[in-house]
Amino acid sequence: MPNTKSAKKALRGSAKKRKHNIFWKDKYKASIKSMKASLASSNGGEVSKDQMQVLQGVLDKASKEKVIHKNKANRLKSRYARKVSALSKTTGKPKKNA
Repeated sequence: MPNTKSAKKALRGSAKKRKHNIFWKDKYKASIKSMKASLASSNGGEVSKDQMQVLQGVLDKASKEKVIHKNKANRLKSRYARKVSALSKTTGKPKKNA
């Protein structure tokens, strides 16, 4: 238990920051989970693209709020963008051979 006035204030601040960090961490993890589900359905190329926009927004906001490192956010965005791109290539319309 904090003894000094400044330690008590620091404890209040850290509790508030902890709530904030947990909120954003849960939000980006839930967004990743729904993205994985969208990719697993494999017939939703358009759904995955919409979900990708949501995921990018959440990751950008989480990195801006300094909940996750900006490089981690960029790495996750890149990883899922590649998966969406690969899915859209495989489920896209077949090309005509001329």
